[in-house]
Amino acid sequence: MTQIRLIVGLGNPGREYETTRHNVGFWWVDELAGRENFNFRTEAKFHGLAARGQLHGHEVALLKPQTFMNLSGRAVGALAQFYKILPSEILVVHDELDLQPGIARLKMGGGHGGHNGLKDIIAQLGTKDFWRLRLGIGHPGDRAEVVNYVLNDPRREERELIEEAMQHSLHVAPLIVEGKQEAAMLRLHTK
Repeated sequence: MTQIRLIVGLGNPGREYETTRHNVGFWWVDELAGRENFNFRTEAKFHGLAARGQLHGHEVALLKPQTFMNLSGRAVGALAQFYKILPSEILVVHDELDLQPGIARLKMGGGHGGHNGLKDIIAQLGTKDFWRLRLGIGHPGDRAEVVNYVLNDPRREERELIEEAMQHSLHVAPLIVEGKQEAAMLRLHTK
């Protein structure tokens, strides 16, 4: 049973990316921060916006890398090293092409599936063994369209489904933080 000490939301900094599919990790962490009264501050040494506080009785750091997606690992590595956080104590929240909007899945380890943010985190941490909360955004159907697709806004009905999956997964956040990932998966994967 490993408690989560760092929750990372993946996305791209800048107003032009705020509402894009690639930023659902940011949306999720912002929502969590808002509910729990965490305040993000620019932390140059962590290459991102970071917040610390108590989450269900546990000390947790939240992080939104400001390095752009492809260099997300730099921020994650810096913060994890500073606070001596193990990869197994990290939850990375990110957009997932292989899941439809409305679906959220929790898993430990695995590949990067072509996701550049995950690819860089794996490279920086030197392991694939960290937790991921995958928020479905669907696939454009054509590989050549992926970059354009993730850097654009979801259609309204997709956005509603993504929001729904976010709310559902935020309900199990306490279980995840407490290290009760099995219970969290059970609730998240059987709705």
